[in-house]
Amino acid sequence: MSQHLFEKWAQSAPSIRTNILKMIHQAGNGHPGGSLSLVEILLTLLGEEGLMNHDPKNPTTQERDRLVLSKGHGVPALYAVYSHVGYDISEQELMTLRQLDSRLQGHPDRNRISYLEACTGSLGQGASIAQGLAMAYKMDQKPYRLWGILGDGEMQEGQIWEVALSAPHHRLNNLTLILDYNKGQIDGPTDEVLSLGALKDKWQAFGWHTHEVNGHSYSELYQALSDTHETKPCMVIAHTIKGKGVSFMEDVIKWHGVAPNDEELETALKEVNESPLIGL
Repeated sequence: MSQHLFEKWAQSAPSIRTNILKMIHQAGNGHPGGSLSLVEILLTLLGEEGLMNHDPKNPTTQERDRLVLSKGHGVPALYAVYSHVGYDISEQELMTLRQLDSRLQGHPDRNRISYLEACTGSLGQGASIAQGLAMAYKMDQKPYRLWGILGDGEMQEGQIWEVALSAPHHRLNNLTLILDYNKGQIDGPTDEVLSLGALKDKWQAFGWHTHEVNGHSYSELYQALSDTHETKPCMVIAHTIKGKGVSFMEDVIKWHGVAPNDEELETALKEVNESPLIGL
């Protein structure tokens, strides 16, 4: 994959982060920290010539890869990226986030948007949904891939580890899980709430084809997410920064679930649009 494409993704990221910040500010609540940490991961999957087989003009075709955002509170990033790549979400609609009759709820709601693969937000469930879809594609002999994005606080859920055990047993090499490992959750730093320990070793021991990468590096993400295995499911542990791109939000737990005020938004938008490009 060419550096030119990575540069195009990096050039588009400031406008995506701008929309994430604006929509959460407009809503008066939401989750900026874990949305901003997702941008490079989502662009690697969904961006122009990204890894996912999908069609914004025909988003519910059966002939597609599927993406389950298990960490549903990060959905502002998904809405913003969908809008950027041509799905039927305008920038005007982005600003209706969390409003009563909006399609854009604070967690994914497939009853309102049919190409959201699952209603998520009850943490731990999305990995199981992704595994079930992967099994269905295997049974139907479909060549498409299932992608699931997890949060690190979510990794403390027992249901995640049931998937860790069962997906290798079923040889689901069409399943890739990505951990947005920003090391913070609503109650504090993940290591202090409940340490996840040696994650790569654990997933490898469960039988997964495992990578550990910089989750803000397009080249590392692309290489790891491209690397499938003949029989094993894949886990990509993507080290990210909560609140990435906004200095006063980065690695600050407060910004897990707090909207910026007017002054904070102005400062954040200036940083996002004037700082060096991320991901190159």
